[in-house]
Amino acid sequence: MSEAPPDTALPAAADEAPPGAETTPPEKAPGRLGGLARRALVPALSILTAFIIGALIIVFSDPETLKLFTTAPGEAVQRAISQVVAAYSALITGALGSPAQIIEALASGDSKQIARAFVPISETILNATPLIFTGLSVALGFRSGLFNIGAEGQLYVGAIFATFVGFSITGLPIYVHLPLAILAGFLGGALWGFIPGFLKAKTGAHEVIVTIMLNYTAYRLLDWVLKTTVFQREGRNDPISKIVQDTATFPRFFDEPVLRANYSTLLALAVAVGVSWLLFRSIRGFEFRAVGLNPGAARYAGMNISRTIILTMVVCGGLAGLAGTTQVLGPSRTLTPGFSPGWGFDGIAVALIGGSRPLGVVLAAFLFGALRAGATPMQAATGIPIDLVVVIQALVIMFVAAPALVRGIYRYRVDTVTGTEVFAKGWGS
Repeated sequence: MSEAPPDTALPAAADEAPPGAETTPPEKAPGRLGGLARRALVPALSILTAFIIGALIIVFSDPETLKLFTTAPGEAVQRAISQVVAAYSALITGALGSPAQIIEALASGDSKQIARAFVPISETILNATPLIFTGLSVALGFRSGLFNIGAEGQLYVGAIFATFVGFSITGLPIYVHLPLAILAGFLGGALWGFIPGFLKAKTGAHEVIVTIMLNYTAYRLLDWVLKTTVFQREGRNDPISKIVQDTATFPRFFDEPVLRANYSTLLALAVAVGVSWLLFRSIRGFEFRAVGLNPGAARYAGMNISRTIILTMVVCGGLAGLAGTTQVLGPSRTLTPGFSPGWGFDGIAVALIGGSRPLGVVLAAFLFGALRAGATPMQAATGIPIDLVVVIQALVIMFVAAPALVRGIYRYRVDTVTGTEVFAKGWGS
């Protein structure tokens, strides 16, 4: 096969070269730590800016504080600072626990007291796990030039498949039954991802429109499934599934009932490592990224664009299906309408904040998991509505999606483009 002319060569960042290729002389290659720091700068500043604006919202939404600014500015400033500190302290404590309480519990040696002290961390881990899967699903699509809005529907279908295998098969040991249920969840999501991938590759249908419509189809599919005799729990008229067998349930890290974190988190971390290897260490991953960066050049180089699009959406759907699987095979052990609080849509934000890189996705997922876990304790302790967390999340997304705005606010320049600023080329193409 002839070599592509220079004007059609595939653009790639230095850290995105095909396996075995050397793109930068060793003496000129920037340190890995420096590269990570540069990539993390915009998300870090975006998070900082979002929390600063969130603090202003806390202050200016309190009528008493506003009134004091006109009569006693010094007292108003003190009150404002105490409000912000109390709110964010409660948020952090609700997400990570109180250090003093943890130390006291460990010193006591009482297992129940220790368990209660680590509940916030357990809830953060539990909330982060499905976000890792949906974030990886969206990030993989971004890397391939596709905008997968359908992670929510894909996790619904994956949950349906996993639940069916979880309650319908009996008599198997956990080391057989649980992997089968996990595989079923992946296949369910992959099937739902195949539909937009096939339509995109064969008919040119836009994946954004198709995946959005398939989300609503998945909602109604779940409503119908839960009314069938196969799924509906005996003796119940409401839409709720049968209970998943113990042998198809993720074991918890600890036996204490209040600690709900389970081994699905380890699965999520292992899958993140696998996706990283797929994208940056395999030939197939190089094809994914090549098609995402320049489909025309990739076609000229002999890559099958249609096959790559379909395969990408299948893998994206499977990853999102695992998000639903971890819920029905984890804490709930049953399936109900609206069981997802929006993990599929939050996965878009997680992928953006993480720069569409698996490590960044994992870190962003734990950030969003901490915000979710700490929101309710913050409201209980300070009376500030949990909607503040939603506002902070929205602000983080806005600033991450507009890196030029962040650079303008903090007055710093970027010498080179890392590649993460490029949005999915599937949008508007």
